[in-house]
Amino acid sequence: MEKLKCPVPVFIPLIVGVIAVSFSSIFVKLSDAPVSVQGMYRLLFTVLFMLPFSAKHVMEAKRITSRQCLLLFLSGLFLALHFLLWMGSLKLTTVASSTIILALQPVFVLIGAFFLFNEKTSPALLAGMGVAICGAVFIGWGDIGISPENLLGDVLSLLGTLAVAVHMLIGQHLLRRIPSFFYSLSVFVSVIAVFACYNLAAGIPMVGYAKQDWTIFFLLAIIPTVFGHVLFNWLMKYLSATTIYVNILGEPVGASILAYFMLNEHITIFQAAGGFLVCTGLYVFLKTNHVKDSSLSQSV
Repeated sequence: MEKLKCPVPVFIPLIVGVIAVSFSSIFVKLSDAPVSVQGMYRLLFTVLFMLPFSAKHVMEAKRITSRQCLLLFLSGLFLALHFLLWMGSLKLTTVASSTIILALQPVFVLIGAFFLFNEKTSPALLAGMGVAICGAVFIGWGDIGISPENLLGDVLSLLGTLAVAVHMLIGQHLLRRIPSFFYSLSVFVSVIAVFACYNLAAGIPMVGYAKQDWTIFFLLAIIPTVFGHVLFNWLMKYLSATTIYVNILGEPVGASILAYFMLNEHITIFQAAGGFLVCTGLYVFLKTNHVKDSSLSQSV
């Protein structure tokens, strides 16, 4: 499909988006609230922001089959699991390690797409994938020397990345049949419901948090979600998903810089070397990838 001409220079929304998503991990670390509560309110406030624009999509709900409803819920379930694991990893390891490992999600999407949708690969793509994975292993190896807690955080980030890859693969299937706005809104509502049930079952209070925590819940919805991922989805009309995703590789860099100044987190030689390998491998991977644009556009 031919892309339209962007009404503003594309580098402006790209820079704004990368800076916005870089704040996500910082906000998570600044709040003492459980990550399941942070994730629930992040998407609740996002849904409230989306509601004024959802009226014209109400009729689309009547055309959804029972199977699609189940898949929408499963997509939300895996997205909730992603938030629970990845945001939980930030309580155990550094922003640099967690966000660099999270950047591997297109690799897992491709692996899933290969088995589920029979999408083809190439030697260059496999080489880029291998370099990126070696970088993640390098980061984990370095974190072993810091503490077992850091390594556990890396594992949680990796599992969270696997969960979001499943969410994206389900989205790739559904977005061939239903509009993207309705998909996103339905999945976000599912995530809110999953987190509400999880919090109730675990006895986690959903009210009574400090003013700073409520401010962070709101900022998580507005800055990394609306001015980050919603903005990137808007850019999909003007740029390919691969172009956008290559630019999102700036998130680990931006997040690490913010963590240095705001959280006093220093970057180790293993993180720097592993981050370089991950970003280099992913750049090669994305430039030669066959992952569908729709699957890349749904990362949150």
